[in-house]
Amino acid sequence: MFPLRTFGGLFIGGAVFLAGFPFALVAGFAGEAIGGSVKDLQEHSQAMIKDAEDMVAHGGMGDAKAIVHHCHEVTKHAEAILKAIPPADSHGKEATPHLQEAIRQCQRVAKFGDKVDPGVTLNPGTKARAAVREAAKHIAAIKDEAAQ
Repeated sequence: MFPLRTFGGLFIGGAVFLAGFPFALVAGFAGEAIGGSVKDLQEHSQAMIKDAEDMVAHGGMGDAKAIVHHCHEVTKHAEAILKAIPPADSHGKEATPHLQEAIRQCQRVAKFGDKVDPGVTLNPGTKARAAVREAAKHIAAIKDEAAQ
C-alpha cells in the first residue's frame, strides 16, 4: 500500500487535523480545505511533482500498477491546484494549460490501465511529468509574487 499524505497535518484514526480542524480521509487522500492560499498551492505542487517523478521511476522499473496510481495522484493534485489558483493571477493563468495537459495525459494512462505493458503507459506518463514540471515553475512564481 502507498503511504498516506497529510501535507503537514497530523493523522489520527482516520482523520487529519490541520490547524486544529479535522478533515475526513477520503479514498486514501487527506481532504483539505481548498481556499486558494499560496501555501496550499505550493504543497499540492510539491506533492504533484513527487508523484510525477515516482510515476516515471516506477515506469522504468516496469511497474504498471504504480504508474497508474501515481498518475491518479497527479490528477488529484492538479485538479486541486486548478480550483485554488487565484483567477486574476497571471502565473496561475500560465500554469493552467500545463495542469490541464497533465490531467489529459494521466487520463490516457488510466484508460490504458495497469494490465498493459508499462512502456505503453510510460509515454503519456513522461508527457504528464513534463507538464507538471512546467506548471510547478509557474506555481512557484505565484508564491514568490505573494511574498513581495
